Amino acid sequence: MQGYLNHFLDNLDIVNSKEVCKFLEVSKLSFMPEYGPKFKEEFVMVRHLPKIHTEEESTQCNNCWWLCCCCNENWQKVWAVLKPGFLAFLADPFDATLLDIIIFDVLSPSDGNGEGQILLAKLTKERNPLRFGYTVTCGNRTVKIRTKGSGKSRDWVAAINDAGLRPPEGWCHPHRFGSYAPPRGLTADGSEIQWFIDGKTAFEAIASAIEEAKSEIFIASWWICPELYLRRPYDVNASSRLDALLEAKAKQGVQIYVLMYKEVTIALKINSLYSKRRLLNIHENVKVLRYPDHFSSGVYLWSHHEKIVIIDYQICFLGGLDLCFGRYDTPDHTLGDYPPKIWPGKDYYNPRESEPNSWEETLKDELDRQKFPRMPWHDVHCALWGPPCRDVARHFVQRWNYAKRNKAPHEQAIPLLMPHHHMVIPHYLSGKEKRDVLREDQEEVYQEIKKRSSFSTQSSFQDIPLFVPRVDSEQDRAARHSKLNGLDKTVLPFFRSRSNMEACFTETQMKDFVDDHDIVFFQQRKPEGRVLQLKQNLSEKEWWEMQERDGQSVSTEEVGQVGPRTACRCQVLRSVSQWSAGTSQLEETSIHAAYCSLIEKAEHFIYIENQFFISGLEGDDTIQNRVLQALYERIIRAYNEKQCFRVIVVIPLLPGFQGGVDDAGAASVRAIMHWQYRTICRGKNSLLENLEHVLGAKVCNYVSFYGLRSYGRLCEGGPLATSQIYVHSKVMIVDDRAVLIGSANINDRSLLGSRDSEIAILAEDNEYVDSYMNQQPWKSGRFAHSLRLSLWAEHLGLRGLEVNNIKDPVSTETYTHIWRGIAETNAAVYQDVFGCIPNDMITSRYAFRQEMAKQKEKLGHTTIDLGIAPDKLEDYENGNYKGTDAHETLLKTCKGRLVSFPLQFMSNEDLRPVFNESEYYASPQVFH
Repeated sequence: MQGYLNHFLDNLDIVNSKEVCKFLEVSKLSFMPEYGPKFKEEFVMVRHLPKIHTEEESTQCNNCWWLCCCCNENWQKVWAVLKPGFLAFLADPFDATLLDIIIFDVLSPSDGNGEGQILLAKLTKERNPLRFGYTVTCGNRTVKIRTKGSGKSRDWVAAINDAGLRPPEGWCHPHRFGSYAPPRGLTADGSEIQWFIDGKTAFEAIASAIEEAKSEIFIASWWICPELYLRRPYDVNASSRLDALLEAKAKQGVQIYVLMYKEVTIALKINSLYSKRRLLNIHENVKVLRYPDHFSSGVYLWSHHEKIVIIDYQICFLGGLDLCFGRYDTPDHTLGDYPPKIWPGKDYYNPRESEPNSWEETLKDELDRQKFPRMPWHDVHCALWGPPCRDVARHFVQRWNYAKRNKAPHEQAIPLLMPHHHMVIPHYLSGKEKRDVLREDQEEVYQEIKKRSSFSTQSSFQDIPLFVPRVDSEQDRAARHSKLNGLDKTVLPFFRSRSNMEACFTETQMKDFVDDHDIVFFQQRKPEGRVLQLKQNLSEKEWWEMQERDGQSVSTEEVGQVGPRTACRCQVLRSVSQWSAGTSQLEETSIHAAYCSLIEKAEHFIYIENQFFISGLEGDDTIQNRVLQALYERIIRAYNEKQCFRVIVVIPLLPGFQGGVDDAGAASVRAIMHWQYRTICRGKNSLLENLEHVLGAKVCNYVSFYGLRSYGRLCEGGPLATSQIYVHSKVMIVDDRAVLIGSANINDRSLLGSRDSEIAILAEDNEYVDSYMNQQPWKSGRFAHSLRLSLWAEHLGLRGLEVNNIKDPVSTETYTHIWRGIAETNAAVYQDVFGCIPNDMITSRYAFRQEMAKQKEKLGHTTIDLGIAPDKLEDYENGNYKGTDAHETLLKTCKGRLVSFPLQFMSNEDLRPVFNESEYYASPQVFH
């Protein structure tokens, strides 16, 4: 029989007939590996779709399965395809064009009536006993479907619920932290991650990835500037402009999908309509959706805040960097650019001074470069490979399809998308069987993954057998094996080097970050370290070098702006809801849950960088996220147990919005300051005030707050200026073993799920290096440790062997003498040289006005935050005046960029909006 069927299926004339496809239940989607194994397929009837025009329209009623009555109710015959993650509808088996798709999503735990769990599919009772059907409910939609008989309806209901509900790893079950995505990298499944610090390295990596795109590019961003140069100097890198890169790939046939946040124009000046028109004019292969429509959706206060770029489902970039002006920066955080070489036109950006009213004349300067500095930008981004990348792509597809249905339901040029399937641990095996199978197959699968290009269109890992109708002969298998082993390794766009790192994969070290049932341990060789190889000729200091080392510790010479490509356990997390992604649940808050869990289980230290820090303690009815409560409880526990425990928080010195602190039009700036100081140190709901009741003066030994600042001349012979470095990163590092990177700020907007939409990745190390924690030997994670060392080296101005002094993050030498010592010294020097704000000397708006008037009288010109220094500082020696050069003073005494956060700034003022300011009548939720 097997031989007969193989011979039968070798006849293409027979195989390609609709009757055979119907009999075998196969279609163009059946055996496309990117969509997963074949499940059930069949012709069904639906009525929610627009009219489908076919050649059989004239004879449809004569061949109707349901006695013609269906035609009178707009029922149509379509081909249904069930896959592990979705149910798709096609016009016929030979047409891969989607008519509709239901992407399986996490369902609510109950239906709210105490009747048990909601099912994906349910049988329906028809008034006509000759009709048989069922409904599929997922997201915020319910689709009615009819079949030829009651048996077929029951089969479909069972198959659909089986696909989405039965496996513990099914898409309709919430995973750890309530996330839609399971933890990846528990085995050698190709899950890898690489970090980038600041815009230069991240943008160059994104440009190289776009240049390698073969089939599709997904971009989702809060703000997109088509004229953004991803490589600098811009005059010799014209081809790296975002619109030029996308145009080149679109002309090669690459499909490009761009999701943009549609802003409320009276509140924001990012002009997404202009960006959309520019992108659509590039090529017909560029598709753009702006969402939400505020009037129809009723969503005015919240935004789509993710920053995602996905290339061919193979590599994904996410983090804090939008593809827009003002984000490109280097570790030098230069203030000036005159004449312009790096930041053209409006890319010379300082929102504290001025926000452009129009972005259409992009090469026209908004600021006088000889008088005003740009605002340096600090950010953290990352790249993902393997299953986590496809998890992020699934999120994008879910959002794209939801926006398409709401914005362009009948626009043929805007297609629906299908998510690629990621092969996970086989659902049909028990825990022991999984380990046995994976032990046998792990090395073979890993060797296959190693040989494939990062941008290959093939699936990188398949641990569920693909059900195909044709069985290979021995010759076929031998030929395929020979072909696989003969892949040319020289085409890989990565260079490799074996790591001598110790793969410490013990439960003792990792159990605090992963639930027990999520852990599968293997003492096997891990994927080799690799680094994204860019096409630019970059200096060795800018890129992380991968080379053979005899030791197990991170080399101090490797501390830089880009990290090693590392095999980690990764889980994608989200803040989404029904308005933002059309989810079945009211909201998903897995980022918030992960923050609280990681803080609770931290053993030695927590390092946070974030654009905002607004959170609440238990009993706070105004602020709902509980990151602050988790920090408070963990610090109190450390104090009670007499444990050395550190929490370091780095945030912007001032909100990055237009207007001086005392300006009449800067109520938004003051409002955000109010909520941040309320969280940190002012009032009964603040962290420091509550800790002081228990710890007294020892609070600073456990938690402290910081900002970043830079200085420099704006041009040759020009004024000496300073500006805060705007901390836009959203990263938390715990115990040098776990890292949370994403787009989410620490505030209710980002963490409650029902407000702004966000995405993040939690990376937990599989490979460890020798380090220290509180002067005791400690196994630090390779990914987390290298990222922290690089961030701290930049902030503290450490070079070469100096980095060895901060390998132990909690010791008194590191925390008190180096970290706090440098921050306090730098803050004092900036105060002496510039008198800039914010500072602890100015506690009221009256004091600020006096200082502003004094500096303007003395200097004739200053910035909105008092950022211009005099040429000579007033200094006296033996009672005689001696002018000291301001620039020399800074060079001699300042180290790095770190400064203490001024906790007393404006402490005598109520910074909330007052009745004569428009912000007074806005919901306070806008600001927190």
